[in-house]
Amino acid sequence: MANGRRVVVITGVTRGLGKALALGFAARGHIVAGCGRSQSALTVLGQQLPPPHCLRMVDVACEQAVAEWAREVVDRLGPPDLLVNNAAVIHPNAPLWRIAAADFDAVIEVNVKGIARVIRHFVPAMIARGSGVIVNMSSGWGRSTSPEVAGYCASKWAVEGLTRALAQELPQGMAAIPLNPGIIDTDMLRSCFGPAAHAYPAPEVWAEKAVPFLLALGPRDNGRPLTVPGF
Repeated sequence: MANGRRVVVITGVTRGLGKALALGFAARGHIVAGCGRSQSALTVLGQQLPPPHCLRMVDVACEQAVAEWAREVVDRLGPPDLLVNNAAVIHPNAPLWRIAAADFDAVIEVNVKGIARVIRHFVPAMIARGSGVIVNMSSGWGRSTSPEVAGYCASKWAVEGLTRALAQELPQGMAAIPLNPGIIDTDMLRSCFGPAAHAYPAPEVWAEKAVPFLLALGPRDNGRPLTVPGF
């Protein structure tokens, strides 16, 4: 972190919360390294986030792609000061026994194993430097449950456990935090709530509070399951 400017790595920046965070951090003068699966969306976002920001098409379900991306980011920008594991998917609403195997597998592959991949390839450089905050996006459904989203609940409960265990492994001076963002009007929420999702705040409104909240996190927050205030 030079002159207060931080390197912020965010997965899933092409829409929703990830995009709102990327733009919010950049607007405050921080450098964003983001990834997503849509090259066209990344190209559009890149017009708002030109170099030194670094946007790449990366699927967190691919070990090699994550490894290559992490190596590029660390070589160019140094270890992240803040790592936000935001990328996630959800299966169509259905009782557990009717969720297609491929849909269930995709949720675990991205929401749980994707986070582990990103941690595997970014966190060693943060540990070597001795500082940094890792935020793994959880959910209200990582601390409670609802019908027809069992696979997603399973993935977010896993994020909670994974993150709290990671927090016990990190050296002093670092932090890992499972974060419930709150209920926000995203494409994912619309897939569950339908038109009722529009009653909740837009990602851009959420980011106005979420970005400074994330920037204020530090070693004292290690292992604490947190929620963005007001959401």
